[in-house]
Amino acid sequence: MTRDNGRIKGVNTRLTHSGHDPHGFHGFVNPPVVHASTVLFPNAATMAGRAQKYTYGTRGTPTSDALCHAIDELEGSAGTIAVPSGLAAVTIPLLGFLSSGDHILITDSVYFPTRHFADTMLRRLGVEVDYYDPHVGAGIAALIKPNTKVVFTESPASNTFEIQDIPAISKAAHEAGAIVMMDNTWATPLYFKALDFGVDVTIHAATKYPAGHSDVLSGTVSANAACWPKLHEAYVTLGCCAGPDDVYQVLRGLRTMGVRLAHHQKSTLEIARWLEGKQGVARVLHPGLESHPDHKLFKRDFSGSSGIFSVVLAGGGTDKAHAFLDALEIFGLGYSWGGYESLAVQVSLADRKIANGPYEGPIIRLQIGLEDVADLKEDIAAGLAAANAVG
Repeated sequence: MTRDNGRIKGVNTRLTHSGHDPHGFHGFVNPPVVHASTVLFPNAATMAGRAQKYTYGTRGTPTSDALCHAIDELEGSAGTIAVPSGLAAVTIPLLGFLSSGDHILITDSVYFPTRHFADTMLRRLGVEVDYYDPHVGAGIAALIKPNTKVVFTESPASNTFEIQDIPAISKAAHEAGAIVMMDNTWATPLYFKALDFGVDVTIHAATKYPAGHSDVLSGTVSANAACWPKLHEAYVTLGCCAGPDDVYQVLRGLRTMGVRLAHHQKSTLEIARWLEGKQGVARVLHPGLESHPDHKLFKRDFSGSSGIFSVVLAGGGTDKAHAFLDALEIFGLGYSWGGYESLAVQVSLADRKIANGPYEGPIIRLQIGLEDVADLKEDIAAGLAAANAVG
């Protein structure tokens, strides 16, 4: 979205207006929710040639187009698909770009359901799967094989928040003829525009910040011009499309994502800094902190941070972690994140082979919502007091 002088409008302006022309629908500000399976053709020749924009509900509607075009504008992508969940946003491109006999490299710090899919479905289909250290950087060139087709990244890392050198990984992958996929849910395209850093296919659990209200499951996948035809073909072949009501809710949430993320970022950094040095806290795992070992890399590539990070408790085990969690009143105990409410969960690194520590004690992941910071600090302090009492 630009003016005639070529200036790109600010992100909140683009979030507010992208993906929809109200005058195309009688001036209504929001696009219609089109519930569609069958689409009629005006005559037999048009039907035989499928010579019209919409042909069947699984292949797109004005509702899904509104969301996908808005995401394309944020990503700078050639095309986007909308799918029913964040995990579907992971599995569809992997199925689309990998065949039996191919090899994939996946960061060892990846979201666990992604690992589970790779270790079960992909292996069963004959795909060779290996995991790499999230700090490998350009060294990934030594791990790439002649049959490596995909390098799958996630930065920051799930639960432990290591930052990967995405440009270096992308350069090595492309030199070997592999493509790079990235789960970019944490930063969103507002704080890390993945395609600008060499990523070919960028993945989001739109359940999180785009939807923003903990009431819808959704995912988006966007690709550059070279990869878009293959991604779209996989989408159409698998028939895994998002429903119109869910798409509408994500598009509605997208309009306020900029202001919500800014609030998440401000509150989270304040709480993360406050936690450093607190009794019972061994480490705070947030790349936006100057104490984080990957902070310089984070500052080089990212323009902001979101609302989720982890705290390593100072010693102890499950009893201490449970004492912390059970003492919380404002923080809910639940999975997912990116909504308006604060959440806490103990994370496990038992699935990892490389990026598994050591850590000084249990790891608690905190999602900082939109509540008042003073109230959240008080709640966390109660959790730390309960954990410290365990000994």
